[in-house]
Amino acid sequence: MEYRFHLQRGTAVNKSNCPACHCKRCFRKYVDEEGKIQFPDDVGRCDHENHCGYHYTPKQFFSDHPDLKSENDYNDYIYNNVSVHQAIPEPTPPSFVDSSIKQKTMTAYNTNPLFVFLRDKFGEANTKELFLRYNVGTAKLWGGSTVFWQMDAQGRVRTGKIMQYDTNGHRVKEPVSRINWAHSILKLEDFHLQQCLFGEHLLASEPDKQVAIVESEKTAIIASFYLPQYLWLATGGKGTCWHEEVLSVLRNRQVILFPDLKGTEDWRGKMQLLSKVGASPFLYEELERIATPEEREAGLDIADFLLRINPAEGVWELMKKKHPALRILEEKLDLVLEGFAPA
Repeated sequence: MEYRFHLQRGTAVNKSNCPACHCKRCFRKYVDEEGKIQFPDDVGRCDHENHCGYHYTPKQFFSDHPDLKSENDYNDYIYNNVSVHQAIPEPTPPSFVDSSIKQKTMTAYNTNPLFVFLRDKFGEANTKELFLRYNVGTAKLWGGSTVFWQMDAQGRVRTGKIMQYDTNGHRVKEPVSRINWAHSILKLEDFHLQQCLFGEHLLASEPDKQVAIVESEKTAIIASFYLPQYLWLATGGKGTCWHEEVLSVLRNRQVILFPDLKGTEDWRGKMQLLSKVGASPFLYEELERIATPEEREAGLDIADFLLRINPAEGVWELMKKKHPALRILEEKLDLVLEGFAPA
């Protein structure tokens, strides 16, 4: 059977970097045989099925973006890929990592470059509290690296993303990007990866807080120190968690999106998806307004602006000064700041 929507074919196809694991030249995109639909760069499959497992299909894309789907295009996909006589298989349930393995990594922070960087900014006690709250551990890989454990709303460990940072708090990307996954390092057999939002485990304990979503795990940790009135979560990548199944945990929550510079328009397109799962979304666009051309080209995010602030000044003083990085437009968000006012 010839499918209308299919992965790029051929051994010499120009593969791109995976939006989930960020490995180079391992990602095949979906194409439309009729040439009518140009899918976004995150609609495709990673070659590393066990190491990563990322697979975002056209069917999922049309489900997440019903406004972009014509009835004929959708039906073409359904009838060209699933026979009317063929039962649709049940989705494979996610695999989990034993929580005791996570717990063993919650130490040796003096060998963790990201911890050392943030310790010099926030102090050791504050940094350790942040790492323990967000389940951030230390791996021996590359002589000391950071493990961002993904724990879902039920307290189950989905996996851990392992990344190496330098002493300036930047990811090590040369000569190659230093990123790996706990389930891959552990060589867990038949592991089916289904990622969740980083920090998702905090939702149950913070039912009344507005949720703030960023892309980077590091950014979520930093922003939670400066702006604790929000519950900060991270998608962990451009396309990793932007699916209805993942975002359903945000039902009945007020959600503020804080995209990286140059990512605002892309994240604007996520608003409908969040509304579809029952969340109330708002897009924060102040960084785009205040950023210089150099900052925009570098793709800075809110953490880069927050780190310019002396933490000793305090959140309330910063809000009174209306620091550019903190113009959250509270009148639109109905923020309650009285609790941060000095006595």
